[in-house]
Amino acid sequence: MATSVQDDQNMLESIQKIVQEALRKLGYSDEYYELLKVPMMVLTVRIPVRMDDGTTRVFTAYRARHNDAAGPTSGGVRFHPKVTEAQIMAMSIWTGMKYGMLDLPFGGASGGVVCDPRGMSFGELERLSRGYVRAISRFVEPHEDILTPSILTNSQTMAWMADEYNRIRASGGRMSVTGKPLVLGGTRGRETAVPKGGAILLEEAAKRQGLSLKGARVIIQGFEHAGSDLARIMEEAGAIVVGISDPYGALYNPDGLDIGYLLDNRDSFGAVTNLFRNTIPAQELLLKPCDILVPAVAKHQIHAGNARKIQAKIVLEGGSNLIDEEGLRILAERGVLVVPDILALSGGSVLSYIEWMQNRQGWQWTEEEVEAKMREILASAFQQVCEMAQSRNADMRLAAHMTGLRKYANAMHLRGWV
Repeated sequence: MATSVQDDQNMLESIQKIVQEALRKLGYSDEYYELLKVPMMVLTVRIPVRMDDGTTRVFTAYRARHNDAAGPTSGGVRFHPKVTEAQIMAMSIWTGMKYGMLDLPFGGASGGVVCDPRGMSFGELERLSRGYVRAISRFVEPHEDILTPSILTNSQTMAWMADEYNRIRASGGRMSVTGKPLVLGGTRGRETAVPKGGAILLEEAAKRQGLSLKGARVIIQGFEHAGSDLARIMEEAGAIVVGISDPYGALYNPDGLDIGYLLDNRDSFGAVTNLFRNTIPAQELLLKPCDILVPAVAKHQIHAGNARKIQAKIVLEGGSNLIDEEGLRILAERGVLVVPDILALSGGSVLSYIEWMQNRQGWQWTEEEVEAKMREILASAFQQVCEMAQSRNADMRLAAHMTGLRKYANAMHLRGWV
């Protein structure tokens, strides 16, 4: 646990350095950094839960609200045994930068409960979910902070939380919780939000690189997760998926893989390469010829040692921090367009905003309307990040951070905070 705590403290310090660098590059004074380097509020609460055996366990939980200058805060609630205060603080700052980059009317927030939901019964999870809402609602009004799903929480968790908010304040749950089941005010498209968002961003990136998606060769890691949905969406758009990987290895065929066959033959965990003999290592797959590369597995897997060998014209970072700083610099020098993780993984955040909007209007949008709104938001964010990168001579990752923080800095200035 000590290592986890130190890792999370390092993550918080790393994000604070990102905030400081981005604000200085934008020309803001240190006063802005002082307001944005830590959340404006961090709660630690203790939740008593009656377990199925009749005993009572007390769970530690957190909620951090980064900055509400531009609107109510919003962010995930994770259930995990390694949740720490530093982790939740870091994620609230990260989420805030993401909402600012997307130009959505939210500030960042994050929450979590120290628990292992995989060892808890359905009833115990319900009592814990409701207890979390009761605990934080004593300090935060509904509508001031919007809860969204995160690690090991799902639509059922959010349904319990929304219902508990409704008990505290009539109708409070619909606009204070997102990620709910469709029948309780959720939105269509939640299950594929991240791969759908990635596909939209790849389409925008392809336009910028003068590349047509039709016939483009694509390599995707993480086929057992969202990568399989992205592969299907890319194939439907006319692209040729030439490579995929999962924990057992990778497949590559320059003429294209049969994605339908692979989807139909996955095991219960989503893996498929164990069915084949002629597999290659996942690291080798990164270096194969392609137009679009989506790494999505290990941290810093694109680095100084292999960045010059990457043959793609576009790299979409399908996981957190998969390209190190030197690798990012080399790719930029070579003219490879990188869609950074904070943008590439933002589909879920966009869907939470869309759900919130529908609940405010009392209306249920069609799947086509949801996708159109998602496309509008992501295309605009991509263009803003590209413009920031060009005008400020920054790489795409730094430009995304700068775009996100600029909104909060301007909002704080106009409110008279700085």
